[in-house]
This record gives sequence, structure tokens and C-alpha cells, in this order.
Amino acid sequence: MNPQKAFMLSTIIAFAASSVAGAAQTAEIKGEKTAMTSKVEKLDWGKTKEGESVDLYVLTNANGAVAKIMTYGAILTELHMPDRNGQLDDVVLGLPSLERYLGNHPALGSTIGRVTNRIGGARFTLDGVEYKLAANSGRNSIHGGVKGFHRVVWKGKPIESADGPAVAMSYLSRDGEEGYPGNLSVVVVFTLTNKNEFKIEYTATTDKPTPVNLTNHSYFNLGGPRSGPILDHELMIDADSYLVTDDELIPTGEIAPVKGTPLDFTTPHAIGARIGQTKNGYDHHYVLNSGGGKLALGARAYDPKSGRVMEMWTTEPGVQLYTANGFNGKFIGNYGVAYQKHHGFCLECQHAPDSVNKPQFPSIILRPGQTYRQTTVYAFSVRR
Repeated sequence: MNPQKAFMLSTIIAFAASSVAGAAQTAEIKGEKTAMTSKVEKLDWGKTKEGESVDLYVLTNANGAVAKIMTYGAILTELHMPDRNGQLDDVVLGLPSLERYLGNHPALGSTIGRVTNRIGGARFTLDGVEYKLAANSGRNSIHGGVKGFHRVVWKGKPIESADGPAVAMSYLSRDGEEGYPGNLSVVVVFTLTNKNEFKIEYTATTDKPTPVNLTNHSYFNLGGPRSGPILDHELMIDADSYLVTDDELIPTGEIAPVKGTPLDFTTPHAIGARIGQTKNGYDHHYVLNSGGGKLALGARAYDPKSGRVMEMWTTEPGVQLYTANGFNGKFIGNYGVAYQKHHGFCLECQHAPDSVNKPQFPSIILRPGQTYRQTTVYAFSVRR
């Protein structure tokens, strides 16, 4: 079976369920039983410069929480969650229009692939063959290349889920795209559960050996974009170790303990408490204590002002903490907010950067007959 037919078959199977148009759910809010409707809406959000249509899917769960995901880049543009008083606000940084996403932006809310993070020297060798990639971060490659997964149009379709409203996004990355071998068929399912979780489930198959390391690049601000920087957010990361990097942020191969360094978040403390001891802020890969392979708690963030709590659960062995160190007010986002330095933080669940050139790190090579699987859940609650 050729790659196109195989991809179509896998997509048909993945999308066999019909649309989640609006199944009534019951939610308990402030001690009262309130009938609400969870639903998926599909909106026309414009076209790319090449004329491709882009859709925006609006997911509303039984509690009234809302997630918006568009087919361009499989990007999460908004995520509205309640605070301790039950007031909804957007907890991710986004842009107000498709046109703004088509320009340069720091991967806001994007699905990143074929390989997230950095590949040293923009090259790797697989089964004796060297592959050269686009050097789009100095002499290195980052986030899939010049036109990674966050710069292409995906196919979207609502699906039925017992957990809450969901949409599946699919994309066929063809052999040779951005220098990577193999036709890679990818499906990402986004679910806004009725427990106020934003769940992301990734699967991928290939017809040739190829590296795969996917993630979501959302910038979180639990106080809402209008609340300013996230330096007072309290953060815990369940990781005793991190990857040492060189001046280009390429891992040296050394795994070092966080104890005694400003990278130690094993006990909760404000993100800003030790950020001044870093070079420019946090942009570090943490080796999670769970080891990956099973869904486990990896991090917890808390905003004292709003009371919002976000737990990050993942099957991945690591997470990249990034604190928007390069923001400088240039990007005017949703609600007219100019995003300043440290206006948000990323918890990007993934395998280690430059794994293709570091045999001591867990492999990210996917081979024919295998299926790449990853699940990450951002679970929201409040602290009174």
C-alpha cells in the first residue's frame, strides 16, 4: 500500500466516530447541579497566503471552559479556565487573527515537529546515511525547520469522546520534507475534558526510519494575559536532574543534579525567586523522575492571585521549561496585550534535545511497523 493510501486509511479509522455536536452533560458548580452542553463548533478562520482554508475549532465542556484550536499549525489559540471565584479567563498566550500567525511568532500554542527543540549542527546520521536540515537557529536546527508542523495546514474533524469535546488533527509529512526521511502520518487529538483538563494525544507512523519528537509549545499565564509576567507563579517540577548545554543550548551529554542550582524546582517556589541567577531566564530540559512510558505527574504551577492550579501529566521522559526570555513587547497578542519578557512559561513535554546525535539519550527513531504514541495532560483546578 502506498503512503498516501495508508495515510487515508489511518485517518478514516481515526475519524470513524461522528461529530460531538452537543451531548448534554451535568456539572456541579458551587454546590448546585447545572445542566450544560458540551460541544464542538467549527468556524472559518481565513486562508493562508497560498489559498488554503483554515478552520478554528471551538471546544466547550460541560463546565463552560473553552479551548480554541486552529488547523494552521494545529495551534491552541485560547484556553479559558475558571479562577477561584469561578470567573473564566484565557490562560495561554495567543494572537487575534490568522494573519498574525502567518507572520513570525514564537511558536505560540503550536504543535511542533517532526522534531522539537534543537538538533546540533542541523544534521544527523541514521543507519549510515547523513541527513542535512535547515539551520534556522544559528548553525543548528530547531522546531522542525523553516516550515515545521506549526507552519502547515492540518485536517481537522470533531470526534466523539466520553471525556468531553474533542477534535482530531491529521497531517502527512512527506518523505524529504525539511530534510527528514520517510512519509510520516501524524494524528493529534485535543480533548477538553469535563474535568477541566486539556488533553493532547499524539500518534504517528512512518514508512522509513525517521526521528520523531513532538510537543505542544503553549505559553501559559494562569493569571490571564492581562495580568503581566509570571514571575510570581509557584512552580514544582518533579525532576532531580537536567541536561547541561553549551552556549548554543545544545546538550553536552552530561546529566547533572538540580540540587544546589537555580534550576531546582523539586519543591514549589516562585519562578522569579532565582531567575536572576540564570543567564537570561529558564530554557532548560528537565529529566523527569517518572522516566516516561506511563502517564505521570511532571509539574505543578500555581498562581496565588487567581487561585488557578495547573498540573502537567505526561508519558514523556522530559520537559523543557521556557520562560519567554526573548519577549520584548513586539508581539501584540489577544486583548491588545503586548507580550513582555517572562509574560508566559512553557512546559514542553518531549524527549531530550539533540537525541539523534546523542546515543546515550533515549532514542527518538521511529521505524516502519512501530507507532509513536505520546499523551500530555494539562489539568486545571483552583486553590481557595
